[in-house]
Amino acid sequence: MALDAPTPIAAYEAPEKDLYDIGEMPPLGYVPKQMHAWAIRRERQGEPEQAMQMEVVDVPTLDSNEVLVLVMAAGVNYNGIWAGLGKPISMFDVHKQPYHIAGSDASGIVWAVGDKVKRWKVGDEVVIHCNQDDGDDEECNGGDPMYSPTQRIWGYETPDGSFAQFTRVQSQQLMPRPRHLTWEESACYTLTLATAYRMLFGHEPHELKPGMNVLVWGASGGLGSYAIQLINAAGGNAIGVISEEDKRDFVMGLGAKGVINRKEFKCWGQLPTVNTPEYKEWFTEARKFGAAIWAITGKGNNVDIVFEHPGEATFPVSTLVCKKGGMVVICAGTTGFNCTFDVRYLWMHQKRIQGSHFAHLKQASAANKLMLERRLDPCMSEVFPWAEIPAAHTKMYKNQHKPGNMAVLVQAPITGLRTFEDALEAGRNR
Repeated sequence: MALDAPTPIAAYEAPEKDLYDIGEMPPLGYVPKQMHAWAIRRERQGEPEQAMQMEVVDVPTLDSNEVLVLVMAAGVNYNGIWAGLGKPISMFDVHKQPYHIAGSDASGIVWAVGDKVKRWKVGDEVVIHCNQDDGDDEECNGGDPMYSPTQRIWGYETPDGSFAQFTRVQSQQLMPRPRHLTWEESACYTLTLATAYRMLFGHEPHELKPGMNVLVWGASGGLGSYAIQLINAAGGNAIGVISEEDKRDFVMGLGAKGVINRKEFKCWGQLPTVNTPEYKEWFTEARKFGAAIWAITGKGNNVDIVFEHPGEATFPVSTLVCKKGGMVVICAGTTGFNCTFDVRYLWMHQKRIQGSHFAHLKQASAANKLMLERRLDPCMSEVFPWAEIPAAHTKMYKNQHKPGNMAVLVQAPITGLRTFEDALEAGRNR
């Protein structure tokens, strides 16, 4: 499928200033001294609307292999909530800087480049993947960069994320922006899509193959919505798990072969002590959940892969319903970090538990290509203006957000814009 051809940004006039209002565009390539940002500081860590406060800060300076991006829109992810809370760890103990700008997804314009950057130029429209590394160890040169001792997540383990007018990234983080999408649609998908891609295709020999059955927890969320689409695109059978019945049609519409409502079962939380009455009650309910899977896959057909991210609440069931020789792959612990399971069903059935963390550039680019080729839907559900970035995180924190992915506007003044020129004009007419 032909991709959208890039076109250069047309010339325009704008004043040179030290600070611009949100939505106000500097001259192309002109870097002001300061910028507006939603900043977190150690002394106010807590829930999003306490932790995130609007500040004026200095625009980051670039190293030779770094790029400055004018942020048009950004994505909302749970790591912004973790950064605000300072849990499970405080980011100030990681990057040692006085303030933290969260945000690990963005769409925008290349605004300045370091003197060793060759692949990108000022004016390029990009999306950003969130993996950083120093690039000079064995894993970064012939291995897997996600295993590098210098691997870190931009906007979480670095202080300069996307909830600001400008963000500083490594040049290898940039990928072409799908021009058929709006700025906000482009901004909401990279973290969750690339994470889902590595979980399903990045762990040999358990890569997703046609005909495989995959259980997807949180099927209506950001990760789950991409997992369903990737499984469907690869010829697999996705079984989505939801918590609210009104999400069933959404998940089926993404291509799931079946949907299970977990609230119909009572086998969640940490595993009861084996061989107790509580364990027997849990096991009976877990088997009922397994029977619900068989109703979709066929009797006796357990799932080849379990796509895990809730963690504590679901992990005992995940390790039980996975088939012999199958894999439980986990990338988070949104319900808690103390995962328990009955190890007898692990060693005797030779199952694999695999941790998975974001993706390296090749995996992120492969996932992004599917978006560029219009094979995937970004599943954007809600868009918030700049002033409501903390409120958007509160909505996610309280699990009140709609199915799919959330985005926020930064320099894009209104929703629905697909070009820089449109954003420039809209900003002038406000």
